[in-house]
Amino acid sequence: MKITVRAKTGSKKNHVSEIQTGYYRVDVTTQPIHGKANAAIIKALAKHLHIAPSHLSIVRGATAKTKVIDIT
Repeated sequence: MKITVRAKTGSKKNHVSEIQTGYYRVDVTTQPIHGKANAAIIKALAKHLHIAPSHLSIVRGATAKTKVIDIT
């Protein structure tokens, strides 16, 4: 299953909200340096979905604000 995520880095707190079915907005406190924001997005999304972070992977948009994430 694939979902679309709109990422916002440098927020005051980590937060995940579902905008519509299969489309999420993820706010993380980390900055997009050396992939740290992507790791924080995966961790926050996994916590929100109640699954292990290892079940999520970014398949498109690793350096963009809009990402496609595969859930296995």
